[in-house]
Amino acid sequence: MTPDLERYFSGLMPERDDLLRELEAEAEMKDIPIVGPVVGRLLAILTRLSGGRRVLELGTATGYSGLFIAQGLAPGGMLVSLEHDTERAAAAKANFRRAGLENRIEVRVGEAMQEMEKMAGEFDLAFLDIGKADYAPALIHLRRLLRPGGILVADNTGFSDAQAFNQALRQDPEWLEVNLLCYLPWHSPEQDGLALALRS
Repeated sequence: MTPDLERYFSGLMPERDDLLRELEAEAEMKDIPIVGPVVGRLLAILTRLSGGRRVLELGTATGYSGLFIAQGLAPGGMLVSLEHDTERAAAAKANFRRAGLENRIEVRVGEAMQEMEKMAGEFDLAFLDIGKADYAPALIHLRRLLRPGGILVADNTGFSDAQAFNQALRQDPEWLEVNLLCYLPWHSPEQDGLALALRS
């Protein structure tokens, strides 16, 4: 094995543009939790693998993960991102404008559960990164909103409030799932769980 694996893999982080690096610095300064470049790149890859025509994000924050998801969108694809904090939603919209993505990312301000209740249609991928106690209730909506074969990515599944979600996902035969304990450089936190699931 390569010695000091964490240091080695920290050196393999994906490159980021100036805007993403600026958001990383802001997150560190203001203690804003972000997924970091490794999970970000994974989101871009999974979005592309899903077909990336219609993607749902629960938890916009300042738009860091949304910028990565947009990298994987299909031509004409759209990201719908839900955020309950009006200030963070406004910051995310400004960042998406700076990236020239305002026509490809729709930020909806409101509580995720209430917003999902209003939604119809099918999504190719959903990224779950809201309050962890809301993960299990969100799963009911995500089962309805994700198309068969659609991909679910859930961040922070190592948090104690995510335990009910982890068990619900594991026990539901409609999901083909795996929950990974990962070292994720620049993620909040760097040692955490990440769940991936395929909608049957």
